[in-house]
Amino acid sequence: MAQVKIAIQGVLGSFHHQVALRNFGDQIEILDFTTFEPVARAVANGEADYAVMAIENSIAGAILPNYDLIDRYGLSIRDEYYLPIGHQFMALPGQSIQEITEVRSHPMALLQCKAFFAQHPHIQLKEDTDTASVARDIANGKWKGVASIASTVAAKIYGMEILAQDIQTVKSNFTRFIILQKDTVRPDQSVNKASIKVTIQNQKGGLAKLLTLIAENGMDLSKIQSIPVIEKPWEYAFFIDLVFGDHSIFSDTIEEIRTSFGEVKIFGEYLSRK
Repeated sequence: MAQVKIAIQGVLGSFHHQVALRNFGDQIEILDFTTFEPVARAVANGEADYAVMAIENSIAGAILPNYDLIDRYGLSIRDEYYLPIGHQFMALPGQSIQEITEVRSHPMALLQCKAFFAQHPHIQLKEDTDTASVARDIANGKWKGVASIASTVAAKIYGMEILAQDIQTVKSNFTRFIILQKDTVRPDQSVNKASIKVTIQNQKGGLAKLLTLIAENGMDLSKIQSIPVIEKPWEYAFFIDLVFGDHSIFSDTIEEIRTSFGEVKIFGEYLSRK
């Protein structure tokens, strides 16, 4: 039986890898990429069955380019997953924090640990493409004096020693991931959340009227992000997450939005995991 292929940004031990394991089990084939665009492309061209993609963090906010990738590659959201993020400060075994002169990690991981590094000003911060890949590179290169911010799983995989645990500034730190697939997800009536894109026609008070409609129809707007429509100056598209109790109300609202405001694209209908 062929293994399910999951595309992720990052390497084994990354947070994306952990979400893939928690959603699909360990009998999977991981296709790892350095950046998010080839992850989306792998699903769109059938190289991967699914993708795991971070979409927002409770501290650092939304990852706006990933909304655009979902749209451009015509992907569908199958599910969401909230992963508690614990950042571990790790290096080759046998070193102390005082011997570390440099730390490398993903920019978002560095941002989430600013308070810790303020207490250790002798450590230089350098941005890198991923958390776990730095741990792997340190292990492979046997780099002394260099540390990584990564997960406990990454430390175990690459034989690193954790010098400080849970160094994230805000301990209640979650990243929301979405599970993507190529084919449109056919929802059943049990779903209670949807991700949509609305391109509002250039009209006065259009956004205010849209938000009023959503509220009056008894739906909770849990997320809204705007991006400009490149080919139409001064027009904007809005990526919106809606939570609802009655699927028929959601369907009726979508039709009202199409009639009164403009184009609507549904990226996925699924169960809220929050």
